[in-house]
Amino acid sequence: MRVFMKLYVGFLQKLKGFSLIELLMAIAIIGVLATITIPGYQRYKERVDNHTAITDLQVISAAIERFYILNRQFPASLNQLNLSADQLQDPWGIPYEYLDVTIQTNKGKVRKDKNLVPINNDFDLYSKGRDGRSVSPLTSALSRDDIIRANNGNFYGLASDY
Repeated sequence: MRVFMKLYVGFLQKLKGFSLIELLMAIAIIGVLATITIPGYQRYKERVDNHTAITDLQVISAAIERFYILNRQFPASLNQLNLSADQLQDPWGIPYEYLDVTIQTNKGKVRKDKNLVPINNDFDLYSKGRDGRSVSPLTSALSRDDIIRANNGNFYGLASDY
């Protein structure tokens, strides 16, 4: 048993640990790497979410146009399209907004560009974006991050890019 204890104590004496300076340097390097990579990842995730919303809007728009061809009228709501609940929510978990522009009572609620001209003649379809807030004119600060369908389906993208 004594021999074992001498070997064990000798083994522990040969082990070297990290000095405080080495430990602080390692922590500093990890901090710098995190500072560089986290904003890049957030920008990447935002681009992916925006692209996902654009793709969803295109799919929903095609379903609305198919509904119109079959029924000769636009649906009263997106629930009539027989799409899954996942397809009717944007990447931020907020339901997509839909408005039939052809109904006279909806004319005042339509999305408008910087000249306050409606951006669609058939129907409005959009996501409220990451912040979940939106107003009718696209020039408003609350609407800049919205993902919109404009020009009757010829434009899909960020409201700030329209």
